[in-house]
Amino acid sequence: MNKPSQIILPEAFSRRSFLKTSSAAMAGGALLGALAPERYAHGASASDEIKIAMVGCGGRGSGAANQALSTYPIGPVKLIAMADIHPDRLDSSLSNLQKQHGERVDVPKERQFLGFDAYKKAIELADVVILSTPPGFRPMMFEEAVKQGKNIFMEKPVATDAAGIRKVLAAAEEAKKKNLKVGVGLQRHHQAGYIETVKRLHDGAIGDIVSMRAYWNGQRPWQKKRADLEKIYGRKLTEMEYQMRNWYYFTWICGDHICEQHIHNIDVINWVKKGHPVKARAMGGREINHGGADDGEIFDHFAVQYEYEDGSISFSECRHQPGCWNSVSEHVQGTKGRADVGKNQIFAAEAWRYKAEGAKDPYQQEHDDLFTAIRQNKEYSEAEYGATSTMTAILGRMAAYSGKEIEWDKALASKIELLPEKFAFDANPRHMPGPDGLYQRAIPGQTEVL
Repeated sequence: MNKPSQIILPEAFSRRSFLKTSSAAMAGGALLGALAPERYAHGASASDEIKIAMVGCGGRGSGAANQALSTYPIGPVKLIAMADIHPDRLDSSLSNLQKQHGERVDVPKERQFLGFDAYKKAIELADVVILSTPPGFRPMMFEEAVKQGKNIFMEKPVATDAAGIRKVLAAAEEAKKKNLKVGVGLQRHHQAGYIETVKRLHDGAIGDIVSMRAYWNGQRPWQKKRADLEKIYGRKLTEMEYQMRNWYYFTWICGDHICEQHIHNIDVINWVKKGHPVKARAMGGREINHGGADDGEIFDHFAVQYEYEDGSISFSECRHQPGCWNSVSEHVQGTKGRADVGKNQIFAAEAWRYKAEGAKDPYQQEHDDLFTAIRQNKEYSEAEYGATSTMTAILGRMAAYSGKEIEWDKALASKIELLPEKFAFDANPRHMPGPDGLYQRAIPGQTEVL
């Protein structure tokens, strides 16, 4: 989950100056060109300095940049460019990273880029690009980074709709042709306990796996209220400004919490099953209005049945409701036992539990693995399973929003696009509030998703 950071805006941050930083429009379907890969796409020696650009300067992006900069024992690294929509996020992130990493952060004003097209300028200067904006922007930014021949770390989820997934999969194929290294922020794949547990399951420790359970049931995350934001800005916000500040609560930019949070657990089940489900059926909705209009359009609970090719079912839940039973975990049942995957524990004739002494933080490990692959020119592509797990989350959302059983192939081919037709602060997102200021949520049985 992306962590909130404090909003600190300069006094002269007017609507005019804010709009001036944004581009008038940006096409979301740019074709991948045959641009020659940049340096280090084919490997770098231990002594080569790898230049990093950061696109998206929020809490998770700052964390990813910190971890990328902490790979310096593997070889020299330097953050040389940053891009964001919001100047306060960039300034705060830059200040914190400079305190943490000193001279490894070298981002003067001319390499601080603002606006909807800022990512292109930052990508151009780097060897490795960190893509950590809200997920709605991920497909077009990944596409651009591949076009420019850059190695990439992108946060999860990698899209918010099927159209975005198709872009990511196409760009992933192009990245392989260019020998680019691509990491995705599903850090459990780099966590020693998970790696060993899944290996044992694949080796038959509990026999054939016949059912699975996955949960991200917890509290509501951060929220940016319109009234509070407008008090800070000293003016009314445009709808685009508001939705981008309160992005977690809008499906086009967040994907709903089944994508933004629960993807981690969904991804583990796909990993265990060595593939994705073939269909899904689900229930979901919103029962508790915490903040009125500031709750946007997302649901506060999902319950999904994912059916895999062998007929096994994953029972998948996520919830944002206070005072309820909470769990962030994954469980599998086999013909010869069961496993609590998150606790790295197997219950069978031969019981086993992973001992985690000395295990490295998986958030750091995933960056160490990526930068090692770059320096040693090893094949490294996590884009496909990142896209597949994201699409699995989207499939569950589509099934819940529509109230219908949805097949994988039909979901992936969906013609419904969520992103705005135009990106600018004075342009409107597709989903606008009604006369009462509230946002229409999906209505199972009525909402079209294909």
